[in-house]
Amino acid sequence: MHTLLAFITGSNLLWAGLLFGFIFGVLLHRGGVTDFNVIVKQFLFRDFTVLKVMFTAIVVGGVGLFILHGQELSNWHIKPANMLAVILGALLFGIGMVIYGYCPGTGIAAIATGKLDALVGFLGMLVGAAAYALCYDWIAANILPVADLGKKRLPELTTLPEWVWYAGLVVMAAVVFALVARFEKTQSKIS
Repeated sequence: MHTLLAFITGSNLLWAGLLFGFIFGVLLHRGGVTDFNVIVKQFLFRDFTVLKVMFTAIVVGGVGLFILHGQELSNWHIKPANMLAVILGALLFGIGMVIYGYCPGTGIAAIATGKLDALVGFLGMLVGAAAYALCYDWIAANILPVADLGKKRLPELTTLPEWVWYAGLVVMAAVVFALVARFEKTQSKIS
């Protein structure tokens, strides 16, 4: 494994990023989340494909990173926990996802499948990114310092060991999947 990681450096790192990005896009498409209707139905609580695909990705990615870090095959690059910025960003992200009908990743994957509505939204993302860059000095002075916890992770902010957080993530996913399955079964009986 260390030999493989030694190979993925320099320009090979860029090619690996392109390859894994392509694979991620294909998996998003195969998972059905590049379809505008699937995402809109998620917000209407009629189709939980997005929840299932994304929660699975979060659990696999989180546990995978935990294992890789434990084997000293990865490093943490912790960003500051600017809580006001996180809350405002989450609100903007959610509103944008409802209006756009895609999240940024699924939107780009949808563009690759030829969906023009996703292309229009992508242009909106570029405009939003430019607006953010132009306003960054104001944001850095007025939003980022509010409720800034510094470069912290949940294990550092609590007394719980790291493995407990990852185990909790897996348990939470299992509970959510069970509740969704029960809800879907109830809905299919009603229909």
